[in-house]
Amino acid sequence: QFKFVESGGGLVQSGGSLRLSCVASGFIAAYDIGWFRRAPGKNLEGVSCISSIDDHSTYYRDSVKGRFTISRDNDKNTAYLQIVDLKPEDTGVYYCGADTRHLYYRCDPSTYDHWGQGTLVIVSS
Repeated sequence: QFKFVESGGGLVQSGGSLRLSCVASGFIAAYDIGWFRRAPGKNLEGVSCISSIDDHSTYYRDSVKGRFTISRDNDKNTAYLQIVDLKPEDTGVYYCGADTRHLYYRCDPSTYDHWGQGTLVIVSS
């Protein structure tokens, strides 16, 4: 069973940008991939998910639409989350997960697996 290794987090000022990456130790082409975050004191929530199907359809939670962009490179077994205009409420640990049930449009962490250790994003106001 493969795992992800997330990277790219850091401390940034409000309005700043980050590019998060997660590299899998196995092949991800058949999996929907999701980015999830755990904000301080809150449950894990789906931020953005991308389908494994050729059109690579995407889901974004309302609070990140227009600021977050998910992408994937199956040849590199890597997924990315480009974030612009960061807000303090984006603070949290960001994780990658993979799912074979093709439910990317729900972006529900309960259906994902292969979690990594996460990467911490802190946005200062």
